[in-house]
Amino acid sequence: MAIYHLEAKVISRGTGRSACAASAYMSCSAIYNEYDGVQHDYTRKQGLVWEHVFLPDCAPAEWQDRAKLWNAVEDAEKTKDSRLAREFVVALPIELGKNEWVDLLSKFIREQFVSEGMCADVAIHDTDGHNPHAHIMLTVRPLNENGTWQHKTEKEYLCVKGGEERGFTSSEFKEAQKDGWERQYQYNTGKKKEYMVPSVAEAQGLARVSKYPKSTKYGRQNPISERWNSDAQLVTWRAVWADEVNLCLEEKGLNERIDHRSFADQGKDEQPTIHEGVAARAMEKKGAVSDRCGLNRQIKRDNALLREIKVQVKKLMQAVKNTIPALAEAMESVRAKMIVFQYQLGYILPGKRRLTKSLDVMKPELERYPRIVGQIKEKGKERNTLLSEKKATPVLNILKHRDLTHRIAELTEELEELRSEKKQLLASLDYAEDTGLSTVKKDISAMEANLAKLEQQEQKYTAELNAAFAEYEELKAQTVDFDPDELAMAQLEIRPQKEASAESKIQAAYGDKYDFWTMVGAKRDVAELLGEEEPRSIRERLRRKEIEQQRISREREPQRKKSKDHGWER
Repeated sequence: MAIYHLEAKVISRGTGRSACAASAYMSCSAIYNEYDGVQHDYTRKQGLVWEHVFLPDCAPAEWQDRAKLWNAVEDAEKTKDSRLAREFVVALPIELGKNEWVDLLSKFIREQFVSEGMCADVAIHDTDGHNPHAHIMLTVRPLNENGTWQHKTEKEYLCVKGGEERGFTSSEFKEAQKDGWERQYQYNTGKKKEYMVPSVAEAQGLARVSKYPKSTKYGRQNPISERWNSDAQLVTWRAVWADEVNLCLEEKGLNERIDHRSFADQGKDEQPTIHEGVAARAMEKKGAVSDRCGLNRQIKRDNALLREIKVQVKKLMQAVKNTIPALAEAMESVRAKMIVFQYQLGYILPGKRRLTKSLDVMKPELERYPRIVGQIKEKGKERNTLLSEKKATPVLNILKHRDLTHRIAELTEELEELRSEKKQLLASLDYAEDTGLSTVKKDISAMEANLAKLEQQEQKYTAELNAAFAEYEELKAQTVDFDPDELAMAQLEIRPQKEASAESKIQAAYGDKYDFWTMVGAKRDVAELLGEEEPRSIRERLRRKEIEQQRISREREPQRKKSKDHGWER
């Protein structure tokens, strides 16, 4: 069925990518990259359905050849980490055919990108007939009316006038200079280097140490590029794509619809799946197990479990009437749902505690690690300097030789202590001796990310448990006119079946990761949360009540016989 997928990427030299290579891949063609002299040949690639280049009116006509277009882009970008292009990957509705895909994409690209002045290179892929999608490559540098490239950012110089600092581009500074604004340069003041205007520095006789004026870190972005790169614009493009697809499906008389919003924005409690990618699916086809695919399978099982529980609860709530069997059935169904949520909480909480404990241990140690490494470097450098000085000192200078030898020995001892401390620190963190600081930081970042995910799951399951508890309390409020012991007995009769159903669902969802003792704890915690009595106490109270009713009945039997003997009738 139709699904929503719109993935936005940036093709940048900083990540080792090339606009020519990306275009050759998506168009299944061969393109020679004049920037680095590499030939990119993807003519043997399969799955190309359609390709086309869209140009605004101001673009040179020769750019209809994608090789010339993207080589012009590569030539315009000079730095080794330049952003070359923007790429969208969109899923196409499988209910539509090739002609409808082409019309849909052409309208979307012309209205959203080409009308804004972007050049667009698009290709439709469908290798297996089940995953039709399109790659859309867009230029990121605006065009002038004569077809030349505009700047993406301009250098912005921080100028001073009367104690006020303001930024100006080169063209703006020509006019600002007439109003008394001055650029700032670095001057050597003796102890340190400071930025100041030339008029002040010359009055103090200071020497300039750099010819480059003070400027902002990133410069001033072109307003057009800034709008194209904004998060708001991406949200707009995502929404428009969903609207265009839904309109196309509606015109064809189909009921399927897609939604660009997240599950949270749609008010859904289900967890979204993650993007698996080609590599993960290829691993699965070869018989290996991909973490991404495995996580998606677990998410789908959880979502199916959640949907099933919700459907069952909805049906039960609609069927509930003011009878003890019906109320007992509904309350036990909600109670079983609470056991599921409590199990999920009990399953993730130990992992959360372990991660928190590990981080509490590792973080303070991590703060010591760079200090120790820094001291080792500093003292090692000092020791090398003293060794060089000792080597250069004449042998007859006995006193200096002795002092240097003494200090070198002290530094050697201190270095040994620091290295020993570093080794013990790494051993306490269970790392190898040659582990670097980046490895420790990377591991801690991964642990923090996992902890954040567990905390998010905890909040979700806690909210669901609280909602189920409120639902249980609403049902309980409907039982005020009934005998509480009869209701409790009716619940006890169906409870084993409900608990077994909840347990089997959890076993199916968690598979070999199911834990028996976590289930025992979940049942205990739910019983405590609902303030339930022990089943033995309820049964004993009902037994005593039955005995008392039998006694009262026996005492009333002679009175009924006596009344009958006197001719009284009911």
